[in-house]
Amino acid sequence: MRQDMKHSKKYSYISGKQVTDAKSGTRFYDFAGVKLPSVTTILAKTKNQEYLTAWKNKVGHEKAESIKNISSQRGTSMHKFLESHITDLGYDDLTPIGCEAKPMAEKIIEVGLAPVSEIYGSEVMLHYPGLYAGSTDLVCMHNDMETIVDFKQSNRPKREEWIEDYYLQIAAYAMAHDACYGSTIRQGVIMICTPDLYYQEFRITDQGLRSYKHLFLKRLDQYNELIRDEKEQAKVDTAVLLEEFSKDKVS
Repeated sequence: MRQDMKHSKKYSYISGKQVTDAKSGTRFYDFAGVKLPSVTTILAKTKNQEYLTAWKNKVGHEKAESIKNISSQRGTSMHKFLESHITDLGYDDLTPIGCEAKPMAEKIIEVGLAPVSEIYGSEVMLHYPGLYAGSTDLVCMHNDMETIVDFKQSNRPKREEWIEDYYLQIAAYAMAHDACYGSTIRQGVIMICTPDLYYQEFRITDQGLRSYKHLFLKRLDQYNELIRDEKEQAKVDTAVLLEEFSKDKVS
């Protein structure tokens, strides 16, 4: 841990409970008995899937699933190495995935975390009361600005036009943090590393962050409309089944 990167108790974070719906696999957060959709669930449900579908068709669904699983495992291990560094807790992963993820985390530590002077929280659960919730990788002072940081692994370098959902995720967490803790998060930083240790960093500040907050609220509204439609359709389907069951019972 760098000597000049100190931990602060400026914010007293409260934790919710992660809940995964057994039927749909959808992730929710429970805060004081209120079940809230996760930011990632909202974005996944409202995302245009055309590019992903085309890619799966191109490489084949089996290979696509394999790439997705390996990437997920690598990302999880990388996050654990980073969390271990930030919190000074011991962690190691000697599997082939872990051996790949560790230098990726070290690259982010060396380059990405260099401007961080103060840590407020790592793997922080956040929620916007009554609307949504999620977990951010890091809340800190970065270049003298209160900042939400998100760590990402990527199989190849990213173009900025490919990462709109990353910006939306950051914006959602910033809104939730400000709503719950009276903060003024001014910056979001996305730190990305590939397995061949190519590091990228994308930032949004002030007006850019405000614009993505507005865009996220539009996606949230879209999500709520989809959920309402699904619930209404479920009611219709249930009513039809009940009617058919009643007819069978009478006959």
